[in-house]
Amino acid sequence: MRCPFCGAQDTKVIDSRLFGDGDQVRRRRECTVCKERVTTYETAELNLPRLIKQDGSRELFDGRKLAIGMNRALEKRPVSAEQIEDALSRIRRRLLACGEKEIPSRQIGEWVMDELRLLDQVAYVRFASVYRSFEDVNEFREEIERLESQPTPESKRDQLDLLENGDKK
Repeated sequence: MRCPFCGAQDTKVIDSRLFGDGDQVRRRRECTVCKERVTTYETAELNLPRLIKQDGSRELFDGRKLAIGMNRALEKRPVSAEQIEDALSRIRRRLLACGEKEIPSRQIGEWVMDELRLLDQVAYVRFASVYRSFEDVNEFREEIERLESQPTPESKRDQLDLLENGDKK
């Protein structure tokens, strides 16, 4: 790999470890010429299905668009980059697991909303308001009332912790 600092053609790997949910490899590299270090991430290149958009057009799945949308909804919210990356990985795995050559883009939107609902309720409402094209305040209110009737992400995590601790005994 080319050094981003000096442009030398060769770098050496000095450390490798699994990253995220184990579907990425994080590598620390060192330039053999200038000795600068850089971190790279390696993922398998997979054949993801094409998306069928609302208007019937088709396009290749773009993970960057997915990340931008989620990050926009989570802007200024107390959610770590690692939690976001884990959510994105779960969505990609669901996309691969469906086994289809084409999938409606609405399905991915629903998966994003599932993940946001678990991560942060404010981000979920932000995303839902754009995704579902809320027309007025009543639609916001209805969505918030639906959220309030469900357990919070924090209580779900606490319940999972209790279950996991119970298994260890």
